[in-house]
Amino acid sequence: MKKNSFDESVVINPQEVFDISLRPFELADVDDFMVWSTDENVARFCSWEPHTDKEDVINYIKTAILPHPWFRAICLNKRPIGYILMTPNSSNVNRCRGEIGYVLATKYWGKGIATTAVKIACKKIFDEWSYIERLEAFVDVDNIGSQRVLEKARFTKEGVLRKHYKLKGRTRDFVLFSLLSTDPIYI
Repeated sequence: MKKNSFDESVVINPQEVFDISLRPFELADVDDFMVWSTDENVARFCSWEPHTDKEDVINYIKTAILPHPWFRAICLNKRPIGYILMTPNSSNVNRCRGEIGYVLATKYWGKGIATTAVKIACKKIFDEWSYIERLEAFVDVDNIGSQRVLEKARFTKEGVLRKHYKLKGRTRDFVLFSLLSTDPIYI
């Protein structure tokens, strides 16, 4: 067993990393969702602020998550500990692309869980959405952990997009990563 460097009270059995699954969210997941959605460290590089109200989270799940075309809970031993989503490009001209994003509860950072979830998601997306040929991820230049996740998932770092996105009132540089449907995915 290995101790989590972020929270000494959390002990993770390395075998649990292989019990990662993805599934659609359910309204019953609200309490698990609250764990990471209220965490300032999780929200730091996200477009949203930490949630403070359970009713707001229930409404968010109902109006944004459940109708989303590909929004999945990252589960460890069947319990949600984060999420991953893919938003297909809505343009008919660029319909071959989708953008992925993910969030994981802080006590699970640095354990390979996000990397495994990204690999599983990419395989499922390319299998389920035959017209998607390219997945893209845009990561804040200061989010080194997320960049590392994508590198370990075999995404290609394509470059830095300067002053690309306004995040929480500041214009930020973002790193563009991509994975093609023809790239190997090792889970």
